[in-house]
Amino acid sequence: MSKVDNESPTPPEVANSQVPERSTRSIEILVAVCFVISVLATVGLAVTYWLGGQPQVEGGLLFATLGGIGVGMVAWGKYLVPQGPYVQERDTIKSEILERQALLESLDRGSKAVGRRPFLGKLMGASIALFGLINLFPFLRSLGPVPKKALTTTPWRKGSAVVGPDGKQVTSSTLEVGGVMTVFPSNDVGGAISQTVLIRVGTANWTTRPGRETWGPLGYLAFSKVCTHAGCPVGLYEELTQQLLCPCHQSLFDVLTGATPVFGPAPRPLPQLPIYFDSNGNMHAQAGYDQPVGPGYWERP
Repeated sequence: MSKVDNESPTPPEVANSQVPERSTRSIEILVAVCFVISVLATVGLAVTYWLGGQPQVEGGLLFATLGGIGVGMVAWGKYLVPQGPYVQERDTIKSEILERQALLESLDRGSKAVGRRPFLGKLMGASIALFGLINLFPFLRSLGPVPKKALTTTPWRKGSAVVGPDGKQVTSSTLEVGGVMTVFPSNDVGGAISQTVLIRVGTANWTTRPGRETWGPLGYLAFSKVCTHAGCPVGLYEELTQQLLCPCHQSLFDVLTGATPVFGPAPRPLPQLPIYFDSNGNMHAQAGYDQPVGPGYWERP
């Protein structure tokens, strides 16, 4: 049985088929044109987006942008970078040093090929960098306007009339003991940030915490319906335990102690709305909420 000779001389490197000079120049022009088209299309995409956008135009410009980069890189790599083939000597399995050298040689060939055409390299870098920069526009614009005081205030004001979802004024006889309903200020019926859950826990005035002696006339207590965990509507009332339940993540709030969280992930009590009845028995807000409603955020006081 013949033994394989691993000591045979290295076969000569097969000469790389060279692209004719005229063809090389044509390919360089093609690559440059592709990158220029990409740059111009990217600028057009930015202008179109800034002026209000048009989906069909934006789609076409995006196609031209990415297509120019893609075609240019493929043409460069296929026709302007040395292709080989290269013949590697058969070595033993343990050839870490040789493999490392082969990798370095391959990288060196590629870097030399790119270095011989710095203008194309700069064009490619400009097209990719400009495309990445333009992509910041939709990101920044999607952040929307600065919320300013939108997160810290609600439409509830001193004297705001308390009404139901149908806009009907809430009076002292609207709810029986154990009753519950969603209410809004008369100037923002149906508003998500204004929604308030109104509960009647008794017939006498109720104080949930020190300093809130007048906030619960005739047993009526009003709390923000926006959960302090993730902003879900806290709309389930357990009359026997006198607790509010958030259906999203099962946070429980003790109504009698100011909607203090007793279970679940909610980190803070539901803000309480101070209310009163006028001489005609109509319910009004003494003031707006004394703290931001809903879940936390970076600048929350």
